[in-house]
Amino acid sequence: MSTTPIRLPAGVRDFLPAAAARRRGLAEALLAAFEAWGYARIITPAFECADVLALGLGDDARAAAIRFVEPGSGEVVALRPDITPQVARLVATRYPEASGALRVCYDGAVTRLSADAGPREILQAGIELFDAEPGAGDAELIALAMVALRRAELAQPHLELGHVAPVRHVLGGLPPDDAAALREALLRKDRATAARVAARAPAALAPLAAALCELWGPARDVLARAIALPWPEPVSAALAGLAQALADARVLLGDDAGVPLSIDLGEVRGFDYYTGLRVAGYAAGAGDAVLRGGRYDELVGRYGRAARAVGFAVDVEALAEAMPATESATAAPTTILVLDADRPRAAAVARALRGAGVRVALEAVSSAPTPGLARRLLALGVARALVVRPGGAIVAVGPDGGEVAVAQPGYAAAAAGDAASLLADLTKGASA
Repeated sequence: MSTTPIRLPAGVRDFLPAAAARRRGLAEALLAAFEAWGYARIITPAFECADVLALGLGDDARAAAIRFVEPGSGEVVALRPDITPQVARLVATRYPEASGALRVCYDGAVTRLSADAGPREILQAGIELFDAEPGAGDAELIALAMVALRRAELAQPHLELGHVAPVRHVLGGLPPDDAAALREALLRKDRATAARVAARAPAALAPLAAALCELWGPARDVLARAIALPWPEPVSAALAGLAQALADARVLLGDDAGVPLSIDLGEVRGFDYYTGLRVAGYAAGAGDAVLRGGRYDELVGRYGRAARAVGFAVDVEALAEAMPATESATAAPTTILVLDADRPRAAAVARALRGAGVRVALEAVSSAPTPGLARRLLALGVARALVVRPGGAIVAVGPDGGEVAVAQPGYAAAAAGDAASLLADLTKGASA
């Protein structure tokens, strides 16, 4: 007998049926929303040549990549810590002469090495939009980020917008030590430190440096205050572009109300990676953003083809943890367990239910349900067990152990190929 401890590496986990269905349902719901906006699904590999992948990674992501030697070739490869650089490589090499906007979406796992928590596997779903006109691309990104947050049916979702231009202008005009101090103050929203740095700044930068810690809150208010400040023309143009993209996003959504919007123009995370718009989605129950993205116009060019680009990734695991327990649109498809000693009849009922879009498993059991049945349904993520008892009575048993009688004619009709009545009985049973 082996004495090896049975364990998983740090940072990864198994998902049992209910948890797996929850996450897969979320990913599929997001991808369906992306496809409805014209995004085509792609699949990229779990690992790549380390030097190629590194071309598209920032300093933090390079440090987070887990590298190893591929035995067959001796090549150093890396598990992907982010999917966006892979998509950039794919677009640059597989569509080198494409013209017009290109829309792709994806889902998959990324693996990152964290200095605090060790390796961590994260499930993602996301979109990337290439070569759209800048204003149109930003508007579509904002609108689709709202759609994604709403599609997940999160509690108290909101979308935060930003732009790198104000922070980049201020930090670029300060001495290195002051720039580092202001950057740290902005991370912590430390107004006192920001005010001290601003007091030492050149006269043209002083009011702007002091304002950065205050430029966050409701979108309309923050934009109005930011646009009124004495920015140089490129930053003023960037803020005007952000206001226009926000207005255009509302046009794209029409009467389909979005989620609450805020703006933070002092956000410095991703400052070295993004080239314009930033988006981040939040919700009650999630400790950090569940959606992050923005504009990254310089990335695709590292792989040999210049292209404008915007995109975002959704942390599916964070969504699953943050979602209310009673979510509906992203719930897994109903699964029924049919327990009937008459195997041919049970198989015919199963065929009829499957034809109606229901997932069905069969077991040849003639005894009454045992107390352990409800626990088994709960563990396996099964919605109900349809049990035919020896005397002919039929009951639907739920994961809570509750039983509801099912009419025999409906069961007999399903055995003959028509599941409508049986489904109606099961629906009533589920709501009882």
